[in-house]
Amino acid sequence: MRLGYDLPLPFQKRILSTIKGGANVFGIAPDGAGKTTTLIISVLQKLKSEAINDAPRALILVKDKQAALDLAAEFALFTKGTDLRVYCLYEEHNSELQREELYLGTDIVIATPKRLNKIFYLNSINLNDLQLFVVEDAEFVFRDNNFAEVTRTPESIGKCQYLVFSTQYDKRFERWETAFMFNSQRIS
Repeated sequence: MRLGYDLPLPFQKRILSTIKGGANVFGIAPDGAGKTTTLIISVLQKLKSEAINDAPRALILVKDKQAALDLAAEFALFTKGTDLRVYCLYEEHNSELQREELYLGTDIVIATPKRLNKIFYLNSINLNDLQLFVVEDAEFVFRDNNFAEVTRTPESIGKCQYLVFSTQYDKRFERWETAFMFNSQRIS
């Protein structure tokens, strides 16, 4: 394969078909199990690796600017040769410029919760076409008031698939199961 992947890791074998089937999933696995690659492959499959319209169809929440930039760099490896557009939203960037750049169109938004909510409440991002809502390395959610920020976003989203990736399951995730991750499956 072009990126050097021959066979899926055990975690990836168990989770990829469940995600492809449309289930809401908590993917719980240690570092090195392939969570990020699983996330990327799942997004690409869901979006059929093609750009459509201007509104994002996948939203990925991350802990900070560096996590957003790192994930965007990983996506760049996998999206080479496609027309998919990936955009990062984070606090250290000019919000007016981010609003303008989002207006030009994107397929995948990688965002910190605080910046996403600011842009959303300024009516500068359209989440009506969202198909996939993902939280990467979800341990960050329980720090710095991120839980409220992350939980608030799905209240404004129509039907879509939810994926949460973490190194361990936290009992506080159960609130999501009743709020928006109906019939979710936990795969570890």
